[in-house]
Amino acid sequence: MAENTQHILETKQLSRHYGGVIALNDVTMHVRPSEIFSLIGPNGAGKTTLFNCVTGLDKPTAGTVNFLGNQITGLRPDQVTERGIARTFQNIRLFSDLTVLDNVKIGRHPRTSSALIGSVLRTKKQRQEEADITERALETLAFVGLDDVVEQTAGNLSYGDQRRVEIARALATEPTLLLLDEPAAGMNPLETQELIELIYTIREQGIAVLLIEHDVKLVMQISDWVTVLDHGEKISDGKPADVQNDERVITAYLGTTDDA
Repeated sequence: MAENTQHILETKQLSRHYGGVIALNDVTMHVRPSEIFSLIGPNGAGKTTLFNCVTGLDKPTAGTVNFLGNQITGLRPDQVTERGIARTFQNIRLFSDLTVLDNVKIGRHPRTSSALIGSVLRTKKQRQEEADITERALETLAFVGLDDVVEQTAGNLSYGDQRRVEIARALATEPTLLLLDEPAAGMNPLETQELIELIYTIREQGIAVLLIEHDVKLVMQISDWVTVLDHGEKISDGKPADVQNDERVITAYLGTTDDA
């Protein structure tokens, strides 16, 4: 992990209420550069709500989100992506009828600059940009180990490979921070180990990873820092060993079989 302790992502007293339901309540946390930061807790703890508030899919009721020293609270998802935050979703959201390559090329959209007229007239600038998009998408697919399936239809891939395509599409936006929402869900042990290795490799590229994951063993293995939510509130945070031995965490989450 990088020695620089400056926070790249900071939520301050972040809250999200839906009528009388409190999904998040006064959550403050910090992610450092090149850190693997995991967010755990029982179902309904507020983890995905926090992701949605960070990435612009939802607006906080109170509190702020700061990224690289700038407040991004309430920005649209595309504006958040342009600033360097990318995410995947708990339920895979690929264009299943498109090729693997086309799915990842779509992820390059926030980094394109050609105007609509250039696309219509096929200007030299637009053609060059299209070639650059393809090249970058191919490089990203090679990075995640899928360079041999670029022309296959995404929906025909194994579940684990579809997860990798989704990660590749997120990486194609050139993020500083990558949010992964339960990336190991539905994976077999081999796919899970390959995922762990990929997350390490992503971190080695200088990209911080913010992870929601129910696989506690995976979390404790790879995380630099863990924050635990329960009923929308932060009940513990620290290094994996400290969190694992926290009685509040054992009671709320680790000690239950339903949510492990």
